[in-house]
Amino acid sequence: MRRRGLTVEKTGRPEEEWLSGRSVQLSILVLLLEAMLAYVVSAVYGVTRESPDVGVGSGMSLFSLPVLAPFAAVVAGALSVCLVLPAVRLSEVLGRRLGGREGWWIPVAAGAVSLVVAPVAAALAGGAGAGGLALCWALTTAALTVPALLWRSRRERIFKPVALWGVAAIVLTAALGGAGLATGVLKEYRPPALTPADVVGRWSDGQGGTVTFTADGRVSAVDIDEDLGGRGLPEDTADADGPEGEGTRCSGQGTWTYEPGGGVRSQEVHTTVDACGFAPWSVGGTEDRPTLYQYSGDPDSWDLYVLRRADDGP
Repeated sequence: MRRRGLTVEKTGRPEEEWLSGRSVQLSILVLLLEAMLAYVVSAVYGVTRESPDVGVGSGMSLFSLPVLAPFAAVVAGALSVCLVLPAVRLSEVLGRRLGGREGWWIPVAAGAVSLVVAPVAAALAGGAGAGGLALCWALTTAALTVPALLWRSRRERIFKPVALWGVAAIVLTAALGGAGLATGVLKEYRPPALTPADVVGRWSDGQGGTVTFTADGRVSAVDIDEDLGGRGLPEDTADADGPEGEGTRCSGQGTWTYEPGGGVRSQEVHTTVDACGFAPWSVGGTEDRPTLYQYSGDPDSWDLYVLRRADDGP
């Protein structure tokens, strides 16, 4: 009997350790596939929304995927240990105490774990309010449920089917999104097509700064943020309203021209103001409420500085 007990103890531990390591690897694979699927969905959704970053950001993300892959794997591993594993353990406790198979309780356990994560995810995504919080909770619960369900799988050849089904889901989602955009079922966002006459008028940043374009090609800038795309002017050309790097505003007179470019996405308004260093203004918004924008601050942050017609309101 002792021998048998000793034998079970010796053979059981390696099996548990192997299953645990294998489960973590499987969870990492599933989380990475889910991240790719979320990326495809967000990219398709972004094309339908007024989002100037979609084209550039998507291209940069695809280009940087090989570099980000090791970092993503580490993050997925941390999430597996910190979130997926607690959901699995909680489902075991619920199954033992409340009855039923442990797998039945995994969605409930994942939902409980997501209550801790959802507020953080909502804050990072900028989804304020009950609606944004509920959406983040539902998505987080679904994302944790799948790897938690597969955590205890003892199938020897499960990695290949999971990878194939995951890639198939990603490709199918991308194909359906592309078909929806091509057929018009999903409406692709397109900036309004402006003319020089549409630019004429006073535009406001909503914070006291204005840019006024006149029909004779003159422009007047008043208290416009200096930290825009056309940085690099001498320090004495800016009116500093506070400490260095804070509250810098620019005012001056100059000229402007409208460049239609090759399409609505490439149209620009060029301004030349001696005291300011403005990059060309791109066109956004809608037909009823057009906007002019350029990037502010660190180019990698994708922060937009937006001008709206003064009579359009905030």
